[in-house]
This record gives sequence, C-alpha cells and structure tokens, in this order.
Amino acid sequence: MKNKIRTGLLSFGMSGKIFHAPFVKAHPEFELVAVVERTQKRAHEYYPGIKSYASVAELLNDDEIDLVIVNTPNNTHYEFALQALRNKKHVLVEKPFTSTSEEAAHLFREAAKNHCHVLPYHNRRYDSDFLSVKKVLESEKTGQPVEVYFRFERYKYTIGEKRFKEEAIPGSGLQYDLGSHLLDGVISLFGIPRRWHKTLGAYRPGSEVDDYVHIHLEYENGLQVFVKTSLLVLSPQPAFVINGTRGTYVKDRTDVQEKQLLEGMQPGDPGFGVEEEHREGILTWLDDRDVKHTEKVAAAPASYLGIFEAVYQTLRHHKPYPVTEAQILAQLNILEG
Repeated sequence: MKNKIRTGLLSFGMSGKIFHAPFVKAHPEFELVAVVERTQKRAHEYYPGIKSYASVAELLNDDEIDLVIVNTPNNTHYEFALQALRNKKHVLVEKPFTSTSEEAAHLFREAAKNHCHVLPYHNRRYDSDFLSVKKVLESEKTGQPVEVYFRFERYKYTIGEKRFKEEAIPGSGLQYDLGSHLLDGVISLFGIPRRWHKTLGAYRPGSEVDDYVHIHLEYENGLQVFVKTSLLVLSPQPAFVINGTRGTYVKDRTDVQEKQLLEGMQPGDPGFGVEEEHREGILTWLDDRDVKHTEKVAAAPASYLGIFEAVYQTLRHHKPYPVTEAQILAQLNILEG
C-alpha cells in the first residue's frame, strides 16, 4: 500500500467522475485518497472512505497525497499546478496545460526546482481511432505523408453553461478546448512544425469566444497538416485523413470510451474501449508492383489507463513521459499566437 501513488482530485465534476477517478481506481499502482467538493458531497457514494475537502488549499496540505490531478476550469490550471508543486506534489494537468507558453515554462522550472514532475494529461493519445492512425503510419503503407487532416467537429449552436469555455477569459474558446487535443496528436506523430497559420471565427449568436478553428501546419519535409475544429458541423467529416506518396487512410472519430463511461461502464469491463462494428478505417495503398489494394483497418481496444500507466512509469521508474515539455511549449505557442 505504501508504494501506491496516493492521488487527489481537485474537482469531482464530469472530468473527475468520468476521465480520472475510474482509471485511478482501476490501476493497481494508484490509490484515490481525496477530492475537492465545494458544495455537494457525492464522491463517497462512489468511493467509500474518500476524503472530501472543501477547498484546494486543504487538499494540497494533505501530506498523504503524492499526486494531484488538476482538472479544474482552464484559467485555474497554472495557479493550482504551481501551488501543488510548491507543496512538493507531483501534478497531472488537464488540457489545456496552461493558457500561455510562459506559464507552462514556469511550471516546468518549478517542478525541477521542487524535484517533482508536472505532467500534461492528453488522454486522446489513447483513443482507438488515433491509435489506428498511428499504427497505419508505422506500417508505412501510405508512403511518406504529404497531406494530413485532423478534425474534431460537433454541432452546438447555443452557448454552453461552462463559463471557462464560453467567456473571454484566459484559456477559453474552442481552440483551447478541442484544438489542444488535435495539436497534441499532430505534434506527437509528426513533430513540431516549422511554421503555421491560424484562422479563428465566432459564428454562434452571442459567442464571446472562437467556435471555429482552422490551423495550417507546415513541416521541413514538405508535409502539410490541416487541423480543424468547429461547433457548427451537423454532418462531421472523417476525423483523420492521411494522404501519402503510396496510399490514403481515412478514419472517422469512433472511440467509445467517453460514451461508455457516461453510461456507467468501467475500465476493465468486457467490451470497454472496443469500437462498434463496421466502423473500421479504410486504407487504400499501392504495393511494390503498383497494384492497388483497399482494406479495412480495425482498431484495437483502447483505454485511458495507458496515460495512468505512463504516469506510474515516470513517477516510480523514472521513464520519460510521452508528452514532453517541448511538445507542450510548441502547442501553446500556436494556441496563444
């Protein structure tokens, strides 16, 4: 028990209930110790014996806690992560990591100063659809990538209730919400671009923030990557398109983990992270004799346990964390630019 990573959650809203607590509980090397609940005290109904604090400061002063998960509103990530590091806690920070690259760089310096780790939480690297794209690229059947499209599209005409997403405050807007996921995926696969151009728009009536984002990323080898996210797409296009010198891969957004978690399924349950039937990606490629092939690519089952395993390996075995400081700084340079 003493070697488990004793973990505290700064919020028990949707992200805490859905994206964090179930995986902390499911991973044998973690223990969920405490949570911050300012008003309703509900965590004990799911996790008997858990400590429920009324404030972030109370949780950060708990000497039992090794790791703090910062899953509070976007504009608080920097402040709370900094407080946690100064309390000698390791920190796992939800996206967006911070609102600016300057804040992010300060957190990394503060972590080193306090001999702690500050780790970005980018769970979409462990989506089944994204992992299928990674697998196809590693197979090299598409040849050298030439043109890539990453999309995350929804239809949400009305203004949402979450202030930190909809009001003109640091870290708000669609580019910081879904755009950070897309940029992280692109940078993790293709590296840091040499230059980029960004177009933002606000089209919903009364919107104070961007609800349309288009980013064109250019790479040294000539690769062109187009990132798009919008809240006004009633019929979403394929989420991933890879056009290469020898083939094309097309994949819809098909990961089911969020839907399953909202329905009450838990990591490790039969069928968890398994895509629905007939949602395979389509790979079209030329072999060495220029014969055209078309095949369906079924994605392997996926689980966000992967990111908690990465956290465990970094904290306990000092292995490099997959989301690097350089990647986060590059992402934030684009978002804030």
